[in-house]
Amino acid sequence: MAASERRAFAHKINRTVAAEVRKQVSREYSSSPQLCKRSGSQQVVPLTEVVEPLDLEDFLQNHPLDAEPGPLRDLMEFPADDLEVVLEARECRTTEPGIPEEEKLDARVRDAVEIYTEDWVIVQRKYQFLSSSYSPNTSERQRERQKGLTRQVFELEERMGSEDLDDLKHCSASLDDTPRGSWASNIFDLKNSAADSLLPSLLERTAPDEIDRRNEELRRQNRPRDLLALYPAPDEDEAVERCSIPEPPKEHFGQRILVKCLSLKFEIEIEPIFGILALYDIREKKKISENFYFDLNSEHMKGLLRAHVAHPAISTLARSAIFSITYPSPDIFLVIKLEKVLQQGDIGECCEPYMVMKESDAVKNKEKLEKLRHTAEQFCSRLGRYRMPFAWTAVHLANIISSAGSMDRDSSDSESERKSTWNEKKRKTFERASIGDDACSFSNFRPATLTVTNFFKQEGDRLSDENLYKFLADMRKPSSVLRRLRPVTAQLKIDISPAPENPHFCLSPELLHVKPYPDPRGRPIKEILEFPAREVYAPFTSYRNLLYIYPHNLNFSSRQGSVRNIAIKVQYMAGEDPSQALPVIFGKSSCSEFSREAYTAVVYHSKCPEFYEEFKVQLPANVTENHHLLFTFYHVSCQPRPSTPLETPVGYTWIPLLQHSRLRTGPFCLPVSVDRPPPSYSVLTTEVALPGMRWVDGHKSVFSVELTAVSSVHPQDPHLDKFFTLVHVLEEASFPFRLKDVILSENKVEAELKSSVGALRLASPEPLVAFSHHVLDKLIHLIVRPPIIGGQIVNLGRGAFEAIALVVSLIHKSLDGAQDQRGHNQLLAAYIHYAFRLPGPEPGPMGVPPPPPVQCAALSRAPAQPSSLHLSRSKSISSSNPDLASSPCSPDEEVTRILACKLLHEELALQWVVSGSAVREAVLQHAWFFFQLMVKSMALHLVLSKRLDTPRKLRFPGRFMDDISALVNSVGLEVTAHSHKDSELSERLNTSLAFFLSDLLSLVDRGFVFSLIRAYYKQVANRLQSSPNPNGLITLRMDFTRILCSHEHYVTLNLPCSPISPPASPSPSVSSATSQSSAFSSHVQDPKVISMFELSGSFRQQHFLAGLLLTELALILEPEAEGVFFLHKKAISAVHTLLCSHDADARYAEPEVKARVAQLYLPLLTLVLDTLPQLHDFSESGGQRSRLASMPDVDVDIDGGSTISPSVAMAIAGSPLPPGPRPSIPQGPPPPPRTASPLAADTSRTLLICALWVLKNAEPGLLQHWTSDLGPGQLARLLDLLHLCTSCFEYKGKKAFERINSLTFKKSLDMKARLEEAILGTIGARQEMVRRSRERSPFGNQENVRWRKNVTHWKQTSDRVDKTKEEMEHEALVDGNLATEANLIVLDTLEVIVQTVILSEAKEGLLGSVLKVLLHSLGCTQSALFLQHGLATQRALVSKFPELLFEEDTELCADLCLRLLRHCSSRVTTIRTHASASLYLLMRQNYEIGNNFARVKMQVTMSLSSLVGTTQNFNEEHLRRSLKTILTYTEEDLELRDSTFAEQVQDLMFNLHMILTDTVKMKEHQEDPEMLIDLMYRIARGYQGSPDLRLTWLQNMAGKHAERGNHAEAAQCFVHAAALVAEYLALLEDSRHLPVGCVTFQSISSNVLEESAISDDILSPDEEGICSGKHFTELGLVGLLEQAATSFTMGGLYEAVNEVYKILIPILEAHRDYKKLAMVHGKLQEAFTKIIHQSSGWERVFGTYFRVGFYGSRFGDLDEQEFVYKEPSITKLAEISHRLEEFYSERFGDDVVEMIKDSNPVDKAKLEPHKAYIQITYVEPYFDTYELKDRVTYFDKNYDLRTFLFCTPFTADGRAHGELREQHKRKTLLSTAHAFPYIKTRINVIHKEETVLTPVEVAIEDMQKKTRELAFATEQEPPDAKMLQMVLQGSVGPTVNQGPLEVAQVFLAEIPEDPKLFRHHNKLRLCFKDFCKKCEDALRKNKVLIGPDQKEYHRELERNYNRLKEALQPLLTQRIPQLFAPAASGPSPRNSLNRTSFRKFEG
Repeated sequence: MAASERRAFAHKINRTVAAEVRKQVSREYSSSPQLCKRSGSQQVVPLTEVVEPLDLEDFLQNHPLDAEPGPLRDLMEFPADDLEVVLEARECRTTEPGIPEEEKLDARVRDAVEIYTEDWVIVQRKYQFLSSSYSPNTSERQRERQKGLTRQVFELEERMGSEDLDDLKHCSASLDDTPRGSWASNIFDLKNSAADSLLPSLLERTAPDEIDRRNEELRRQNRPRDLLALYPAPDEDEAVERCSIPEPPKEHFGQRILVKCLSLKFEIEIEPIFGILALYDIREKKKISENFYFDLNSEHMKGLLRAHVAHPAISTLARSAIFSITYPSPDIFLVIKLEKVLQQGDIGECCEPYMVMKESDAVKNKEKLEKLRHTAEQFCSRLGRYRMPFAWTAVHLANIISSAGSMDRDSSDSESERKSTWNEKKRKTFERASIGDDACSFSNFRPATLTVTNFFKQEGDRLSDENLYKFLADMRKPSSVLRRLRPVTAQLKIDISPAPENPHFCLSPELLHVKPYPDPRGRPIKEILEFPAREVYAPFTSYRNLLYIYPHNLNFSSRQGSVRNIAIKVQYMAGEDPSQALPVIFGKSSCSEFSREAYTAVVYHSKCPEFYEEFKVQLPANVTENHHLLFTFYHVSCQPRPSTPLETPVGYTWIPLLQHSRLRTGPFCLPVSVDRPPPSYSVLTTEVALPGMRWVDGHKSVFSVELTAVSSVHPQDPHLDKFFTLVHVLEEASFPFRLKDVILSENKVEAELKSSVGALRLASPEPLVAFSHHVLDKLIHLIVRPPIIGGQIVNLGRGAFEAIALVVSLIHKSLDGAQDQRGHNQLLAAYIHYAFRLPGPEPGPMGVPPPPPVQCAALSRAPAQPSSLHLSRSKSISSSNPDLASSPCSPDEEVTRILACKLLHEELALQWVVSGSAVREAVLQHAWFFFQLMVKSMALHLVLSKRLDTPRKLRFPGRFMDDISALVNSVGLEVTAHSHKDSELSERLNTSLAFFLSDLLSLVDRGFVFSLIRAYYKQVANRLQSSPNPNGLITLRMDFTRILCSHEHYVTLNLPCSPISPPASPSPSVSSATSQSSAFSSHVQDPKVISMFELSGSFRQQHFLAGLLLTELALILEPEAEGVFFLHKKAISAVHTLLCSHDADARYAEPEVKARVAQLYLPLLTLVLDTLPQLHDFSESGGQRSRLASMPDVDVDIDGGSTISPSVAMAIAGSPLPPGPRPSIPQGPPPPPRTASPLAADTSRTLLICALWVLKNAEPGLLQHWTSDLGPGQLARLLDLLHLCTSCFEYKGKKAFERINSLTFKKSLDMKARLEEAILGTIGARQEMVRRSRERSPFGNQENVRWRKNVTHWKQTSDRVDKTKEEMEHEALVDGNLATEANLIVLDTLEVIVQTVILSEAKEGLLGSVLKVLLHSLGCTQSALFLQHGLATQRALVSKFPELLFEEDTELCADLCLRLLRHCSSRVTTIRTHASASLYLLMRQNYEIGNNFARVKMQVTMSLSSLVGTTQNFNEEHLRRSLKTILTYTEEDLELRDSTFAEQVQDLMFNLHMILTDTVKMKEHQEDPEMLIDLMYRIARGYQGSPDLRLTWLQNMAGKHAERGNHAEAAQCFVHAAALVAEYLALLEDSRHLPVGCVTFQSISSNVLEESAISDDILSPDEEGICSGKHFTELGLVGLLEQAATSFTMGGLYEAVNEVYKILIPILEAHRDYKKLAMVHGKLQEAFTKIIHQSSGWERVFGTYFRVGFYGSRFGDLDEQEFVYKEPSITKLAEISHRLEEFYSERFGDDVVEMIKDSNPVDKAKLEPHKAYIQITYVEPYFDTYELKDRVTYFDKNYDLRTFLFCTPFTADGRAHGELREQHKRKTLLSTAHAFPYIKTRINVIHKEETVLTPVEVAIEDMQKKTRELAFATEQEPPDAKMLQMVLQGSVGPTVNQGPLEVAQVFLAEIPEDPKLFRHHNKLRLCFKDFCKKCEDALRKNKVLIGPDQKEYHRELERNYNRLKEALQPLLTQRIPQLFAPAASGPSPRNSLNRTSFRKFEG
């Protein structure tokens, strides 16, 4: 990769990072003179280098603990009982252990018994559960900790009580009758109002310090102890340190189903029938369970066999069985086979009665039945011990499950998965691995009861399993052959259900009682052993030694004699004597538990029978060479004959069970001898042809049988067998020994052992995993206790180590699915945790230590050393003092000592270090295993040798520590080397190494471990310089650090209480011997305090791990680092997780202890201050950061003053007006551009909560020290940080939680980051995204990510989307508490800053900033609790520094007044009480300071106006109470009662009350937007003489209009506001670039002149408090004009935008604001472009106008009022009609409101008095002819409209429509008070004018209109053929009524008699001539446009036209002679529309 692509990290390894340089410079050149006094002697260590850690052990030894015993003392050192070894009894499933009881056991069995019964040996770190690794702060745990939280009261969630509502209604009613301005009634109402309670000590004069102390005490009460318990739990995806204690090894089970056999009933009951159940998988062609035998016969039927069956054991009476299925599949069948007692006749004959006879025919067949019963009884008594096959059937399990339906399949995900045991997870892994496409689960289905009715008779020649698989496959086919066979009808009822978790009365496959087993007499349920369809990799955990015998077939076709009914007797023989048959064969059903013999079923008259039996045998513990299976073949005589015995032996064969010490299993084909075997036959196989023996078919194999063992004793793998055999031979030293065909002597055994150890790699995975504990134990034993052969030690260390590596590797491969997220195999992890123990010479109690161990690891150290070392050459070293050699002793003693001396951890470390590359690779792949093995070995060694009290430096020898060092070094190199090539291995190694070092911290010299950590850091740093992927390395290093910091004694390791810590006295003035601060005054810098808050060398050395963590964070957040999103998140998440664990840790609960812990994180505050410009902006407006001092790269303000720019300050002050684009007239140099990559919202939030945690828990004295040492610029940054925290943790409310319930934010940012990286091609390895289910570190270069809009403020605590109401309630409760606590921490910090700032040189600016932060917090959504304290702090601050408000910035005063008034109107009494108190004190202080009361009075009045105009849920009743409370204070205030102050307060209160009165009316009309705007308009007019308030109300109106989308009206409000400001500015000075008052604005709107009411006589610009708002400046004017332009643009009025910019551009030119000018001209270009593109006007419709008249007393003021309403474009009459009708019906009642449907004048006398009438008419803008010359464009015709027209048709008799000759029309012109658009959407009609047209005039208008339409359609460009034809058709087509022809015939047929009508007649005639000409033109045009298909249509049009022309010809040619008389020489033209004779005026 090119060097240019490397990240910044790689380039700056050896240089100091920029932030440090800046800090150094700032310290040296700060404005504070004390900063220069720092000594520069301390050497600076760059952050990219790790400091040399302290030698922890030496340090603790040299600095004895001086604290009193208690929590603080516990911080200083690890507890004495930190490490312990626990013996945990192994859980046994059964009530009996089930192990063999023989006294002398075979070595192999002895080992197995020991492994399966010994207790678990668990090394526990007693406090490890407190670590974040083992006790994660999950969402569930957070919820537990959140119990008992108090519900915070928030204004936005408080509902009005019924009393409040009643009061409000009463109040509204009384005020309704009161006209505005009735001062007396106002006073009366206010004086009669109720007041809130007064604050008791408010009026007392108290010292400021006392007030502060009291406030602090109150703030400290009932605070939540743990801040982070209120914050969402850390993200689990980042939790690399997460560990879980593995589940203890348990017996493997698949999914378990319970099958209950309920009943079996045949049509005829004549004999006992026996059942066998088993599971078969036809896809795998395998029987997957052992047999379950059941007997459902009646007692009578059982009685038939009493002679053959002894008393049956209760275990054989089971009717229920539990089957286990590891690999569920849709191909599994439950096969049921039935057997009966052997009888004469083949199977078909025996089945016949069951097929033929029916139960219903029992009477008819009585004799036959009796005969059959009699025969059956005979056979039962004679042949009762033999069985014959009878029938079978099968149940397809998949059908059962699908028909029963899944109960709750989804429940096996998420929650249950998380809580399930390892065994369950492993089981699920097996399930998932096996299910594949055919999803099939037997763990969750509804229980089903089946009745099986059809059985198939068995066929004697098709009994084998191969035939069964064919039958089962056939059963699945729709046209099954089996279905065509005649069935055996029966009813078998079985129940199938998921097995319960812990069933009662359960027997294991060995017939042991499984817990719980309440009563041994209960009928048992049998667990049926599974034979899994495929390999199952699980270790054996209990003793099991079972053998299954499966006879397959026999071929006696060549056997002479009567051998047809063949039964095979099976016996397990311990010797050759018949009496030595052992009772180890399990009974079937209704028989004894174990028997000495068992028989196969007989196939009648078959010489070559097939068998389906399964014989289950309990193998004896000691299987010897003489043990064998004996098979005796009998011919059974079914017919009783006197001379013939019942059974005749016809053959013998046998299988010796042990061969070369191995159990023989598998398929056998055996010859059968005719003669009884001779003596000593048992040790020989049947393959040996013994002399004198006769064999069937000449010694050929005629009998096929299979043996299968399920044994946890015999591995049945040749390599494992050989290994175990050799190890046991060596243990027992039984030489010589025969191994297969080789006799092993002592000198040969070493080579064999080595080869067998090496050959373990060839073992089959399944037995290797099953016997993994045995194998690992033996290999470890060979390492630690090397065998002695012939007096020599055989050094097998290397070979055994390699074998362990290979075994571990094989187990990992086999169990790929059973690994945790760190790649640890759970089986191996469980082995180390529970089973591994140090091999001892004698197994004894753990408490008894072995002899003192002697270190002789050196024996195997030199590679050249021989593997066998003679004892006489060995030397041993003393463990306590390695330099002293022990005294010589005899060889026997030496052997003993050496045997006791090898220590596993030393050998492992040594072998790992010296291992070859192949083995090293295998070890590295699974390094975790060896690290954990070493750690447990070390811990056991320390405990057993009682070395825990030894100093840590002496616990382990130096050579071992050197090996550890070399090992860690080499693994560290591997981590860095693989980071690019094999990132997954690198990640696993890195994690394993980190955990190993973390574990070592609890065992060895901690300083040594720190040095190892430092070495690792150096390796990473060196690699970073050349790495192509530095982000990957940084991720690894961060994971490494995070794991180390998760140590349970992390705090102690950081030396939080060490003597080199600076003093943390509560007050800087406290003197002590160790305090250096006492030498200076309180504001002198203390270098030690400064170093505590910075990542200085001393901090990082003393607090080593904390230093590493915070350094990592600092480097990631470094602006030049271009930190990638996931790195930011990773680093911050690490700190957050740690702080969470501290909060949850009971050891740190005490405040003084937590303060010590917080000291470790003090540099975090400095870090966050440096990162401030990169943090997400949480302010609502978004855009630029609206906080105090956003200075990306400037730490210190050189001037020492405040660095707050006016525009930013204004934003901070929280303008009471709606937010708009911020005006930007430059006031100074622009800030440098921000280059650092911004942090995501959730990451920023987490970083801020961490900073708040430090501020909350750090000692206040230290914080005060620190703030006093900060320069003004840094203090401004700190305030900026607090401001951001307030915005960030603002309460969002329950509704917000409901709103985001459908979204899941937890993963969204991660996913977005990945998506960006994928889009931009910045991921180094694409497969990372696909391969990894959770991506901790997407290795790759991601520096090109440019866009990231992170807007998510919340993080869900869980992934589920649909949350219950309770959960959302709980989330809101927690969020409320978090918001309150976060803001209280901000308040605490502000108090600390105030204490500091008092002494600062830049006091004024900083105090202003403090107040701004406080005001911002008061303006956010806060709880009553916070506001109580916040307002108390505000009162204290204002009382101490009144000049802040009354001498300096007006904005602060305005903002404070607004905040206080808003809280005065709160629904919550507490908030109102405190806000009233604050407002009263504010007024009193303003009065006392010497100024008049004007400023506060003006600001309060303005604030109230703003408040009532913009607040949605404003409640005037509550504010009225607060006003009354303030009046009460004036009465109680004895000092000022007699001054003018009291009168002024009263006047102010009454004035505010009058504003409230208007508000009540506004409230009433809240739902009526027009009325609401009218009221606001009226209030604004009322403030004509108060510009500030008028401006406020204009802006309130603009806000309301903008909400409703009325952008044109909003723009007008801004234009009026701008005109108002222009008038004021014109009064101040005459500037050429400024507009000359309102006149300039006339081009925008003719209405604007009403703002010229400001004049010198009304207003004096110099008056205190008048026009003091920020808008009455040039900057304010620019802002208003910009807002106007924006609104005009949004409303599509682009021509008006130009007019606005004409006024704005000169101002910008005067200010040389070229940037803004460029923007303005750009916007102008956009506006003009849009005008061009939308020139026709159809693209933008400006509005629709309606005349609305209100009639009826119900309307009050509106009665008989007429308005023109402006509605949104394309509003239909029906829409507005429906809206108004619905609104007023809701208000007055449905039966009261009536709509007048016509437009005729309303006669009030005809209306019903109690009703409300509304008349609505559509009107159009009207222009006189002269106006149309100027109104050319579509815009001109829709802007500045004052006159509107509507027409009403009528006839003389009152009807609306009539014949043409009687149809009149009334034209009504309406004039409005103002021009549209105006600052409101309805304007009063002030003038009305009507004109009536006669019928002929109506006809003239109609014809003129038609002619115009024709002309337009003809001349349209481009031509529109369709439109043209449509107009033509309407003009010339044959019409019935009132077409052109009829009009002509009515009015032109005769010359009128009345001379007055001559001219109309003539005019109409001319209109028709023009009409005909236009029709002709149109036809000509149409002919050109049409295609061939329309020619006929066109001809038709022409024919119609010609007919019309012919009909009109005579009418158009006649002339009126009088018109052409000579007298009429030249009359002046008249416009009939302007004739006064027809007009009626209304003024």
